[in-house]
Amino acid sequence: MADTQYLHWPFFAPHHAAFAVALDVWAAQQVEGSPAPESDGRNVDDRCRHYVRALGAGGWLRHAVAGEAYGGAADVIDTRAVCLARETLARHDALLDFAFAMQGLGSGAISLAGSDAQRARYLPLVARGEAIAAFALSEPDAGSDVAALQCAATVDGDQAVLNGEKTWISNGGIADFYVVFARTGDAPGARGISAFIIDADTPGLEVAERLDVMAPHPLARLRFTNCRVPVSARIGASGEGFKIAMRTLDVFRTSVAAAALGMARRALDEALARSTTRRLFGGVLSDLQLTQATLARMAITIDSAALLTYRAAWQRDQGQPVTREAAMAKYVATEGAQQVIDAAVQLWGGLGVLHDMPVERLYREIRALRIYEGASEVQQLIIARELLRDATSAGAAAPPAV
Repeated sequence: MADTQYLHWPFFAPHHAAFAVALDVWAAQQVEGSPAPESDGRNVDDRCRHYVRALGAGGWLRHAVAGEAYGGAADVIDTRAVCLARETLARHDALLDFAFAMQGLGSGAISLAGSDAQRARYLPLVARGEAIAAFALSEPDAGSDVAALQCAATVDGDQAVLNGEKTWISNGGIADFYVVFARTGDAPGARGISAFIIDADTPGLEVAERLDVMAPHPLARLRFTNCRVPVSARIGASGEGFKIAMRTLDVFRTSVAAAALGMARRALDEALARSTTRRLFGGVLSDLQLTQATLARMAITIDSAALLTYRAAWQRDQGQPVTREAAMAKYVATEGAQQVIDAAVQLWGGLGVLHDMPVERLYREIRALRIYEGASEVQQLIIARELLRDATSAGAAAPPAV
């Protein structure tokens, strides 16, 4: 862990710093002993399963679920701990971060709104790394516009029957269960969506296609054909699915910013190592003022993003609204990390584009973070919407001008 100064910022309690340092040591050992990465994705499923089991055995997944009675580290998810975990893991291996994050996101709706029976059945398995979770929200024609989803669930007695598709589903194909959001017709738009827990072996659920992306990880398109589940598999009341999805994303959207931070910090470390050892023009690369200016901009970008990220995490842990702050953090951290990593590739020169070099892997891995859990353009819309709403409310409350 090259730079630990931020762990002493007032956003954190002493146990947060101890947590991050311990996880950093564990992650370094884990990555060293894990199956070797292959960029063509041939062993990505096995690596992901391996990481989930290891994270569970190490006790780290306890921080991704809520409820001490159900295996969680606390009754309420500690957003700062989740963010520190993702930043630390992403700096070592993006797939290790992915394994941790998807356990939290996939089971997040159960942690936040599940019944006692649902929590007792699924959360201990998630926390121990014995069951892999997945969050199934996006559809072919409903990504950023969640309210437009078409996958439908109709009630037939004591069962719900699902028909439709989901796509871009992380852990698709290896998950043991999916939290699926479907239209139940309670009301138009966002008010007519409900959430269901569907085990992977449920008849009528099939993995229609595995999706191969530039930074391989388990990803799939799902198809539901007369897929029957008990109505008791619904999370919360009928029609509450959109609210549950947004609450889940409010927890984990900030952690996407933290993962981007981890990748950016790794890129800066790699850039410093390369620029201080690469010899040219009778000295080293870091002697050049242009190199020094680049390194300075990288550090400024990282600290700016870190401040926004941990402000949002701290606010949520204080029980304050974080919709705008989480959007700011995700936008600045992911866009900034892309710039930092690009600069690292440039400083590495030809080696920077050599397949499977650290900065080349980071270059591929960062790109998706600017899209998933709300693309950068969506984050800007959220920020503007919150600003305009506050301005309108302030204007309505202001006394008339004299």
